[in-house]
Amino acid sequence: MMRILLFLATNVAIMIAISIIFNVLGLQGALDAQGVNLNIEGLLAMSAVIGMTGSVISLFMSKWSAKSSMGVHVIEQPQNQTEQWLVGIVAQQAKQAGIGMPEVGIFDAPEANAFATGANRNNALVAVSTGLLRSMNADEVEAVVGHEISHVANGDMVTMALMQGVVNTFVYFFATIIGYVVDRVVFKTERGYGPAYYVTQMVAQIALSILASMLVMWFSRYREFRADAGGANLAGRQKMIGALRALQRSHEPAELPGELAAFGINGGGVQRLFMSHPPLEERIAALQNAR
Repeated sequence: MMRILLFLATNVAIMIAISIIFNVLGLQGALDAQGVNLNIEGLLAMSAVIGMTGSVISLFMSKWSAKSSMGVHVIEQPQNQTEQWLVGIVAQQAKQAGIGMPEVGIFDAPEANAFATGANRNNALVAVSTGLLRSMNADEVEAVVGHEISHVANGDMVTMALMQGVVNTFVYFFATIIGYVVDRVVFKTERGYGPAYYVTQMVAQIALSILASMLVMWFSRYREFRADAGGANLAGRQKMIGALRALQRSHEPAELPGELAAFGINGGGVQRLFMSHPPLEERIAALQNAR
């Protein structure tokens, strides 16, 4: 809850700062002189509602969404030795990390993968794939679980969701201003909104979203190094390195869908600026060089 309040306070502070900058630099007056009569404070507030609502709703629905989309079987009562061992490892590491016991699940997928999700670090979900359980040994699975437990302990699900909300806020804010300027100044629309506003605002949102996603993905890659370090602390450095090497041997695991990609263990395969995870060789090198 403190993390949510901190991010909301940061968002409000940035909104206030932008409003002050617009007034101090005379940008509000310049827009008015061009016939772009925008209420900057009102637009900022509306942008915050639009930008944050989806991310917050997604965060609180994340466990339900993950279970539904991935077909996660939550282990309520272990039915075999593997399930009993997995629940035991999660319980042990959750206690070490100082978080509440997460739900533990298994999803059917041939690739070696895992993820953690949930709006509350004391009420999260940690799930691993059947492919991971088949392709990795016990030490490697233990390290992967430690990586996911570290995501939970670090509050990464909340941080990523709120960061995306802040980014969405300012994408909508600046795209709307661009749409207004083009519509009023270039196309001389005097009343209401002309077609140019809607087209320009949509194009600007797409362009700004692409640029903003680079920032979000940079932070996601930073989180992965932290989660690797956390996994090494919980399970042991060599076990964590072994798990990452096992992923290399499996020729990079497949991407998880949607928002789950940022909380999995996959190494990515797209251009670096848009990668949610650093290359596996960099993650291994970071662990090897850690002191």
